[in-house]
Amino acid sequence: MDAATPLAPELQAFLGHLQVERRLASRTLAMYGEALLRLQGYAQADGVALARAMPLHLRHWVGQLRRRGLAPRSIAIALAAWRGLYRWWGRQGVVTANPVDGIRPPKAPKPLPKALAVEQAMALADHPGAMTDPAVAGRANTPALAARDAAIVELLYGSGLRIAELLGLDTAAHAGAAGWVDLADATAHVLGKGSKRRSVPVGRSALLALQAWLEHRPQLAAAGELALFVSQRGTRLVPNQLRSRLKDQARRAELPTGVHPHMLRHSFASHLLQSSGDLRAVQELLGHASISTTQVYTKLDFQHLAKVYDAAHPRAKRR
Repeated sequence: MDAATPLAPELQAFLGHLQVERRLASRTLAMYGEALLRLQGYAQADGVALARAMPLHLRHWVGQLRRRGLAPRSIAIALAAWRGLYRWWGRQGVVTANPVDGIRPPKAPKPLPKALAVEQAMALADHPGAMTDPAVAGRANTPALAARDAAIVELLYGSGLRIAELLGLDTAAHAGAAGWVDLADATAHVLGKGSKRRSVPVGRSALLALQAWLEHRPQLAAAGELALFVSQRGTRLVPNQLRSRLKDQARRAELPTGVHPHMLRHSFASHLLQSSGDLRAVQELLGHASISTTQVYTKLDFQHLAKVYDAAHPRAKRR
């Protein structure tokens, strides 16, 4: 159907309902309008009144969406719009059953997590704080902050912590602590997803970085502040501040854009699996409830091996 074709009044009325009563965002309304226009076009082409459409019709039209090359997410949005229409008509008595019920969109492929190469992760961890970097002029870049940022990178990459787990760390164990680092035992105790606690080892580089940061911490921390990592205001560091600092550090280390805290967790898991091959151990260190969640890193490991093969094997080049 031509994009200029007007939407039928009964479909336009449904969009009005979504706008006024459901208060959907303008972008969502636009996507629903496009989906309803497709539905209208398919029904007219097949000579089917929308109010009398059966599940077999809807399945056929979903098949047409797939043949047009629509992405799984776009098909899911279309189905949501169609299902909402028939549900609304059901409340009005226009239809007695929803023909979209039971129809599921195709599963979208899960994108692989993005991890740094070993050399890139090492470059980020080893890069010194550039206190005189003119590119960050006007932004506080003191030795204390440089020490804090170095300790953060070492913990994210060296122990595979989530950003919430890292920022939830306190300087010592106490009754209300979500997490803490035991320097003597070289262990981080964290509160993960589902309020599940776990302990992970802290490597030598991270311990040294933490000790250096703890020497500087009194210069920044407010009186009585328990958080291990604090901001320039002396209070617990928040995610956006951490993301911004890490982005600056990655840029100074000349790494690709888009480096974020969770990428260091992905790098920790991928590099550990490449070295050890022990999927169960990686699962426990990451705090995954299911091994299937951890198995995604085997695909990253295979990608790494495939790149090595393509670059080194004399029979790898097929062209």
